[in-house]
Amino acid sequence: MVRLPVIAALLFSGFFGTQRAAAHCDGMDGPVVKAARGALEAGDVRIVLAWVQKDDEAAVREAFTQTQAVRRLNSQAQELADRYFYETVVRIHRAGEGEPYTGLKPAGRDPGLAVESADKAIESGSVDGLVKLLSEAAAKGVRERFQQVRARKGFASGDTDAGREYVKAYVEFIHYAEGLHDAIQRGEQHPERSHDMGKHAAH
Repeated sequence: MVRLPVIAALLFSGFFGTQRAAAHCDGMDGPVVKAARGALEAGDVRIVLAWVQKDDEAAVREAFTQTQAVRRLNSQAQELADRYFYETVVRIHRAGEGEPYTGLKPAGRDPGLAVESADKAIESGSVDGLVKLLSEAAAKGVRERFQQVRARKGFASGDTDAGREYVKAYVEFIHYAEGLHDAIQRGEQHPERSHDMGKHAAH
């Protein structure tokens, strides 16, 4: 079983997908925009400040003040001002992760099974489903690559082409196992930095 301290590391690594997890926070239905919307509705910028670095608080507070002033004019102004605030917060949030801002993405996108399962784990209070998903994904990846190595190991001496096929399978198997182990070690040694591992392997 994959140990709990490495779940975040695996989510943002290249082993279970691409950068869909990293892009989860730039959606209109993502957690950052939800927090920004909540802050505007409640008139309390503190609701969204957790999503940005402390050094970026001033910029978010300024954008919040400007947005609150403009959105009072009329419904059209409110829509534009809200959008501006969402974009500002998401851009600053992603910059804090070391990721580029490529614009707000529409709601309803598929975030990927790992991100969806992670969100469900938080909502339900149980991480068992997520652990099972990641454990099975890791085991499947290891077994498949192992079988490829075994199938190519018995090549005839002097058959260079077959030998190269074996070496290719061997390298992929070893790198996959090493990459998983490194992700586990980094996650256990620096759990507070596990969110950095996407940009990292991809993130």
